[in-house]
Amino acid sequence: MTTPPTQPAITGLIERPAHHAEPDRLRIMNWNVQHANPARSRQQAGWIAGQPIDVAVLTEVSASHGATALIQELTDYGFTVCCPTGPGSDYRVLIASRIGKLESCPQIQTTHLPHRCVATRLHLNHDDATPQTVGIVGLYVPSRGNRERRNVDKRAFQNAVTRLIRRLPALIGVNGPVLITGDLNVVEPDHQPTLKVFGAWEYDFYRAFSAAGYTDAYRHLHPHQPDHSWYGRSGAGYRIDHAFCSSEHVVQSCEYDQRPRRNRLSDHAAMTLVLQWRY
Repeated sequence: MTTPPTQPAITGLIERPAHHAEPDRLRIMNWNVQHANPARSRQQAGWIAGQPIDVAVLTEVSASHGATALIQELTDYGFTVCCPTGPGSDYRVLIASRIGKLESCPQIQTTHLPHRCVATRLHLNHDDATPQTVGIVGLYVPSRGNRERRNVDKRAFQNAVTRLIRRLPALIGVNGPVLITGDLNVVEPDHQPTLKVFGAWEYDFYRAFSAAGYTDAYRHLHPHQPDHSWYGRSGAGYRIDHAFCSSEHVVQSCEYDQRPRRNRLSDHAAMTLVLQWRY
């Protein structure tokens, strides 16, 4: 197993208005940033910094100057950033936190396209005798690809993730929940509207998370409410950005924020969720 080159966690040095963390609550954003160029990356970072979140998990991060701008801007806003590099121009996954201590776990990776699966350990509550630790894993599943490699990378990556997720809680070694979130490029089997483009093997990938003990955070809180994070050229909505949690009891809220999509910061809505583990 080859370890991809990793970028060390970078911590912001520029003084910014204080961010107020909430004890025993973690506010997370999952957002596909649509391989933004430097100018739009800076706009995205500013918007993220203005939201009431602690952690951002960003997918489809550009491998060029857009990523550099995004990392630098988030760092300047006071985030610690983890963003492993991949081969060539392939897209990346970025995890950023402005609370606690964000620790990269480069030893936890998929056997295919490892830079598209980023595992981190977040240390919270430093004043406690036993600090709370939470696992946050970002995923970006490939799209179907060109004709020559139609579904090759998507199938291989999905299979690698399926093999990994059962072992994740033990590998990541936290005393709190493990959250897996990102753009999975798959919808749930009962998705509305019905989308014939997805095959049984893709629905099997979605089901693999519940089989491994994870809960679809959005569907847990909204059993019958349809919502979408991306819209195709025909106007049909797709719920392809997901969050799966190892403990359903800690999921307090989970919504899709359409504002960044409507304002053309990205072609995806942002997913926001709150985890709370003490009452």
